Amino acid sequence: MSIRTLQQIIPAIATSDGGGVKLRRSLGQKQALRVDPFLMLDEFSSEHADDYIAGFPDHPHRGFETVTYMLEGHMLHQDHLGNRGDLKSGGAQWMTAGRGIIHSEMPQQESGRMRGFQLWVNLPAKEKMKPAGYQDVRPEEIPLQKLPGGGQVKIIAGIADIAGNPIAGPIQGISTEVLFLDVRLPAGETFNLAITKDHNAFVYPYEGTLAIGPAANRHILASHSAGVLSDGDRIEILAEEHAAAFLLLAGRPLGEPIAQYGPFVMNTREEIEQAMADYRNGQLV
Repeated sequence: MSIRTLQQIIPAIATSDGGGVKLRRSLGQKQALRVDPFLMLDEFSSEHADDYIAGFPDHPHRGFETVTYMLEGHMLHQDHLGNRGDLKSGGAQWMTAGRGIIHSEMPQQESGRMRGFQLWVNLPAKEKMKPAGYQDVRPEEIPLQKLPGGGQVKIIAGIADIAGNPIAGPIQGISTEVLFLDVRLPAGETFNLAITKDHNAFVYPYEGTLAIGPAANRHILASHSAGVLSDGDRIEILAEEHAAAFLLLAGRPLGEPIAQYGPFVMNTREEIEQAMADYRNGQLV
């Protein structure tokens, strides 16, 4: 058994996107700061409507997948194909942009807290031009497993073996075999989990501080930082003096070249230029 250790820390930086939505970006703040197959992770959290009310008006994507996971709030997703989806507290949406989609994500509230995450996951070259699609997940469809010490795990994607009990999340069949967990731990509790050995993984605490690794080699990861993990087949994560909440992401690396220009993620510069031309000419999809 090989327990993964903390290999790299990527502190999130304050930025804005869309119509001016304020957020924190860890992965993806620079194109070199990725964890194959993960391209970007944004955290948004505010009780002030001015920080989120402008939302994310119509914008294009090609060549990857976006995952939106809401902790609190209400967002409406719609696209040029006529698809609509209400994303509410505790729910998730997995969008495969494929060959192209133009969509918007707009808040459906004028006050209160808007809190959640958006993750970008790369697609393999052979799937970048497949048709766009959605998987909308209601809160009640996400399994919640209680932990012996009082914590809990939500399994959004993949299969997690919790104390010998394999639990499947509602998102399955992703070519990068993504595992997406939301974990809460009380102070002093440790979370142990088997992770596929050849998959890349990172942890993002959004509340509290974590100690990661075996007892003899633990390293501290503060909130609002992505902690990239070393190779290994297990993780051990401790919430030390205070309760903590974190995302755990793992996936099969693609090992393919990446060419990115804003919302287009392909394998070559020529493919990016084609995506831009298709968008200008109304032929993105």
